Amino acid sequence: MSGHSSSSPLKTYFAVFFALLAGTALTVYASGLDLGRFNAAVALTIATIKATLVALFFMHIKGASEKLTKLVVISALFFLLLLLGLTMTDYATRLWS
Repeated sequence: MSGHSSSSPLKTYFAVFFALLAGTALTVYASGLDLGRFNAAVALTIATIKATLVALFFMHIKGASEKLTKLVVISALFFLLLLLGLTMTDYATRLWS
């Protein structure tokens, strides 16, 4: 455990937990607002921040090696682009009546 920070991991986990609770409350609050075309952008931004917190602390990416982190990020982006590409292909080839 010499590579970890001096603060207690339990304190860190509780801080992240409460940040995720606050993010959930913010998501619920934002869902009741009429933001027009920005509804999806706000919801996705909050979800991205919450997912980043989960990945960094609960999945221990923060303390992982740099090569492993790069591999995970590159593969995640690849599959995201694959998913979006296939979805857009389906959307573009539909016959709208």
